[in-house]
Amino acid sequence: MDRFTALQVFRHVAELNGFAEAGRRLGLSPAAVSKNIAELEAHVGARLINRTTRRMALTDAGRIYLEHVVRGLDAFSEAEEALSPLRTGPSGTLRVSAPMTVTLTRISAAIPRFLSRYPQVTLDLHLDDRRVDLIREGFDLAIRGSDRLEDSNLIARKLAVMPHVLCAAPSYFEARGRPKTPSDLRSHECVRFSLSGHADVWEFRKNGRTERIPVNARYSVTSSLAVRDALREGFALSLMPYPYVEDDLREGRLQCALEDWSTVETTLYAIYPSRQHLAPKIQAFLAFLAEEFGRQ
Repeated sequence: MDRFTALQVFRHVAELNGFAEAGRRLGLSPAAVSKNIAELEAHVGARLINRTTRRMALTDAGRIYLEHVVRGLDAFSEAEEALSPLRTGPSGTLRVSAPMTVTLTRISAAIPRFLSRYPQVTLDLHLDDRRVDLIREGFDLAIRGSDRLEDSNLIARKLAVMPHVLCAAPSYFEARGRPKTPSDLRSHECVRFSLSGHADVWEFRKNGRTERIPVNARYSVTSSLAVRDALREGFALSLMPYPYVEDDLREGRLQCALEDWSTVETTLYAIYPSRQHLAPKIQAFLAFLAEEFGRQ
């Protein structure tokens, strides 16, 4: 027995006062209507309708049951109607977790444009460099940067690739000299971004040769912006995603070293729980992210 269909049949029979009319309204044969009522009565263990060839009437049990069935079916319809705007257009609260530096340097200025485009969406944006648990913490989507995405049941959509550069302030190079090979870094002051997947070892490649340099840092910090501030002050050198220091390099506040060596890159992903029944608000934000990173 399809209980939902049986409940609808019972309601229509009771409200229309007839099996034939209920069948016409629902597109069911009289036999199907009778079968649904009989199975429903067997399920609840009570006779709901007294019927003869000429007339029908609800029993006491039927009247009590109908009252609850009507409330239940109406509540179900109201629940579906409440979801209707979510299915037809972006709306509701969108909870997003994103790394602070990526957000501030790449998409923060464009967020008001997204919200203007979708006035029914409320954005709850958490700037946090840690890896949040989307399901447990109730996030719809997260932006993550990684040089190696871990296995997961989550869906990952690639947004951009950020190459890294070794850089420092001109004053630092004047005081400490400019490294000519990766091994020279062993004698330099370094700043370590401790949340990076390559925080402890910096890797450089050239002509098929790879050098891995352990990072000996007196200063470790969980913010790339704090690393950049330390570089600007001439304290040390560090391996930085190029977009984070692009303006500094162009304006001369920082300079690159070991430019003839290639090094790591960080891939940015949008992470979300499932492709199935993806809410319009998430679809809209994914499209916005793709647009913004594609523009840059």
